[in-house]
Amino acid sequence: MKDKMEGPGRWSGWLACMALAVLWVLPVEACTSVIVSGKKRADGRAVMFKHRDSDCQECGVERFQGEKYSLIGLVNADWRTRPAAKVPAGTPEVWAGMNSAGFCIMNTATYDLKNDQVPAEMMDREGVLMYRALEVCASLQDFEYFLDTLSRPYGVEANFGVIDAQGGAAYYEVDNWHRVKFDVDEEPSGYRVVTNFTRTGREEDRKGVDRYEKACRILARTHVPVASWDHTFFIKRISRSGPPILRDITSAAVVFEDGTMWTCLGKPDRVPCLPYTL
Repeated sequence: MKDKMEGPGRWSGWLACMALAVLWVLPVEACTSVIVSGKKRADGRAVMFKHRDSDCQECGVERFQGEKYSLIGLVNADWRTRPAAKVPAGTPEVWAGMNSAGFCIMNTATYDLKNDQVPAEMMDREGVLMYRALEVCASLQDFEYFLDTLSRPYGVEANFGVIDAQGGAAYYEVDNWHRVKFDVDEEPSGYRVVTNFTRTGREEDRKGVDRYEKACRILARTHVPVASWDHTFFIKRISRSGPPILRDITSAAVVFEDGTMWTCLGKPDRVPCLPYTL
């Protein structure tokens, strides 16, 4: 006689399977970001925003003493015990951070760049790369040298957003072998929105287009001048704007502004935005 599931148990099992199937298909790292050029601001310093979507919902902010610079960063709360990026547990990973030289970095995942046979177990090292960059980089030029001299394959597929204390601001589209730089100072609007696709990647594999379009509409229609876009503006106008940007997998929001890392740990519509400094 066959075993048979009846009642709620049957349906809960089916729903669990469907949920897993959805997670398998949809990207679990899917962030929304903006960088504002320092040329648009009175102090000459760029502002950088990241709204983080992740399968890891428990985040924290930690300080580290790096090889060359001290640093502060957004981390997964269980990074000491969970090998989230296919590296040994306890390997530091930072998902957005700044250091004592004023260098700040964050990333958004992409799914349209990788075109090689590098195995999955060697990928997802964006957090490790950003931690290392924060240890040794003080400027955009340092970051470019860092990438150019780093062993390949990098183990990443991402947009990296970088700003520095000299007013530099750029996005870098990076796969296992190459980098392409987009200087935010060259954007006619004075800012750039980036989600989970690249300018140089495959159009058929783009993700996050709906979030990109909504963020662009919000910024294009606001009456607040670009020079006044600060942490309050980004958290209120973007992170708390509802779907599709604010989602069930949203886990944090960060704004780097004038040497401060303003951070919402958790759903930005439910938690305050707190300042962290070195």
